[in-house]
Parts: sequence; structure tokens; C-alpha cells
Amino acid sequence: MPWWIALQFLSSLPVRLRRMPTPAETGHSLLWYPAVGLLFAALLSGLDAVLAGSPVLLHAAILLAVWVTLTGGLHLDGLADTADAWVGGYGDRERTLAIMKDPRSGPMGVIALILLLMLKFVALVAAIQAGHAQWWMVPVLGRAALLGMFLTTPYVRAGGLGEALANHLPRRAGWWVMAVCLLAGWLSLGSVLLAGIAVFTGLRWLLMRRLGGTTGDTAGAMLECLEVVLLVGLAL
Repeated sequence: MPWWIALQFLSSLPVRLRRMPTPAETGHSLLWYPAVGLLFAALLSGLDAVLAGSPVLLHAAILLAVWVTLTGGLHLDGLADTADAWVGGYGDRERTLAIMKDPRSGPMGVIALILLLMLKFVALVAAIQAGHAQWWMVPVLGRAALLGMFLTTPYVRAGGLGEALANHLPRRAGWWVMAVCLLAGWLSLGSVLLAGIAVFTGLRWLLMRRLGGTTGDTAGAMLECLEVVLLVGLAL
């Protein structure tokens, strides 16, 4: 059940749960987030192989379109909400949290989405041209970072979806999953992983300073920022 919860929440794949999950099962689903990233990596790698030899710009555009479609735009929505709230909140915690709850996207959210998707696209083009197949590890580490966020950072929105995740996450098992993901990331990406860790640490510090913790939106924004930094680092 935790695997299916994770897959239903993090993807647009047609997954239906047989019953309502318990809070404990919801918390345990966090352990499966990197596995969802691994599924994305397998699907995208297969598509990458099919597209081999096609025009590189079209190749990268199709990969990115499928990547976004697989996620249902979930984390991009979090990025847009966070960008709007971070600027419009003027440093105030309650105002920032209130703006995040507004489903509409303001100009800062749109700008953030355009810049991030542009960087992802160009980085994919560069990675494909250079033959860096290791980019498949990026969706795995992005979802491992969600687990890392909930392991290390308080969840600040009472009653939010992330509350059950935070309260029922098996922390010892979570740290073992993180260790495996970091080892795999180091073997695949080498020193590029250090840039990802630096981004995670820096964004977490900003969240603690402004909000005292994380929300679902800020966790999604962190995932997107981490993915683009890893892709850019790999391309460079």
C-alpha cells in the first residue's frame, strides 16, 4: 500500500487505491518516493533510447514534456506558489503561508516556471549532446530530497497533506533509504552531487529562517530547484 500511495501522489499514472490509506501507511509511503523517481528514470531512459539519432532539440523537448507529464506538474505548481509567496510575503511568515494557499499563479510564479523549464531544457540538450546518460539519476535524487526534507525539517502547516507524512515517517528506515540514494548519486554523478547537497542545505536554511519549516509547496519547489541544478551541473 505505501508504494501505491507514493505512486498515486507523485505521478499522473492511473493508479487507484483499493481503500483509504491509514496515517501510518501514508507516512511509510515517503520511503518509496525514490522508487517512484527510479520508475520515472526507467521510463525516460527507455524513451531516450527510442529517440536516439533524432534532432537533439526535439529529443530534449520530448523528454522534458514526458518528464513533466509523468509528474502531473505537481512540483512545478509548488514552485510557482512558493515563488509568488516568497516575493509577495515581504519576509512575513503568515503572509507567505497565506499566499501559498492561493491557487492562482502570479507573475513571479510564471517567471520562475519559465526560467526553470528553460534551464532544464538547455541542460538536457547539453547532456544528450555530450552523451551523459547519468541524467537518469536526477529524478531519483529529486524524490529522495523530499524524503530528506521531511526527515530534517518540521512541517509547519497544520492539517496539511504533509502532516500525516511528517508524523508517521519511520525515521530510522528513512535514513537508510537516504544513505542508499546518496551512495547511488555519488557513484552516478560524482562531484555534481555536492552541488545538489549545497542547494538542499541552502534552501532548507532559507525555509527555516522564513517559515520555521517546510510545506508541501516549498518541498516541491526544492525538488525542482535541486533537479535543475543537478542537470546543469551534469551538462557543465
